[in-house]
Amino acid sequence: MQVDPRGQRFAAVLTTLVLAAALAFAQPWILGFQAVVFAIGVLAGVRHSPYALLFSTVVRPRLGPPSETEDARPPRFAQGVGLAFAALGLIGYLVGPEWLGVGATALALTAAFLNAAFAFCAGCEMYLLGRRLLATGKPA
Repeated sequence: MQVDPRGQRFAAVLTTLVLAAALAFAQPWILGFQAVVFAIGVLAGVRHSPYALLFSTVVRPRLGPPSETEDARPPRFAQGVGLAFAALGLIGYLVGPEWLGVGATALALTAAFLNAAFAFCAGCEMYLLGRRLLATGKPA
């Protein structure tokens, strides 16, 4: 399955804003909302996540078709990485220690910002590195 890379950047912008709010206000429910968005992206695919649906119905019609598409597997893996960090953040905020919540949310925010601002998807790069390592059969 292929996805529009502009939609992935749009989702990264929204994710950056949501995670920044979660971190700034130290509100677990905001982080929980983002965790649900990540979970939908992982389970249903990135094309069916709430941010992708918003992009495809509101933004993409104004932009026209993409000049290129990309494989959906790396962004889907990246959503899983984001979900893991959001889950760690929720544990930290709800159960403790609070630094775990702050740290995990900050790391997820950093990754989302890198994607939004510079089109660098850290989770996608992790996926591709893992695929290369599995293909060569060599340890890291």
